[in-house]
Amino acid sequence: MIPGSFDYHRPTTIVAAVALLTELGEDARPLAGGHSLIPLMKTRLAAPEHLIDLGGIEGLNVIELDGDEIVIGAMTTQHALISSPLLAELLPIVRETALMIADPQIRYKGTIGGNCANGDPGNDMPALMQCLNARYALTGVTGTRDVSARSFYLGAYETALAAGEILTSVRIPIPPAGHGYAYEKLKRKVGDYATAAAAVVITMAAGTCTSASIGLTNVSETPLWAAEAGGILTGSALDVATIDRAVAAAEAITNPASDMRGPSEYRTKMAGVMLRRALERARTRATA
Repeated sequence: MIPGSFDYHRPTTIVAAVALLTELGEDARPLAGGHSLIPLMKTRLAAPEHLIDLGGIEGLNVIELDGDEIVIGAMTTQHALISSPLLAELLPIVRETALMIADPQIRYKGTIGGNCANGDPGNDMPALMQCLNARYALTGVTGTRDVSARSFYLGAYETALAAGEILTSVRIPIPPAGHGYAYEKLKRKVGDYATAAAAVVITMAAGTCTSASIGLTNVSETPLWAAEAGGILTGSALDVATIDRAVAAAEAITNPASDMRGPSEYRTKMAGVMLRRALERARTRATA
């Protein structure tokens, strides 16, 4: 199908983009990679009268080191995440996750900002950002505010973005050297959303898990940070009994829909399976 008519805007500064969003209100939508918005427009499920293309704004596609954090501009594509030597060295789980998103064609255009800001529980980056304790920079007419990824998602397609705000960057603390990591994703076919997925980052010392963070994808109306499960693992030797308890705690916070990917009970169990697999791979990668 063909989208309805709209006016196209291509601002060159974030100030101009925010001003347009504020002026045009609910009739305007920002455009990043377009992989969520354009299909909705083609089926007339979304009919914005104005599209504000963020592609002409300089400085939104950076990947740079800032002290003990990495800052990623919102217009950075998944392909750029995969190709970044900095991320490969310091945050390899971001590359690993990006490689599991859709297919190469989509990864060349899809952006981290769009993936995080859309509020789609099936997107892969939100749960990973919660696992990594990332913060989002949200820019509006009054300036920029930081919001934790762990408090950004309020419901399906509902986020902490206020009217007129744009997610402009993602700031991620660098995990300690030697940390273990893994993103495990079950999907029906290449390019599909996850039936269930789990992100894990752990640190080890003398055979003991000194920290553990877990994010779960597409098993609730929002991405999930499994704080209790991570707490159960911390201080343990990651023995079978402790992992069983952590998996049970993670499964307990899920509430997936029954859909073409399977009934709710199956998807909950698959979240547990993905978590077990991710924990095992993360443990083999942890060197400290």
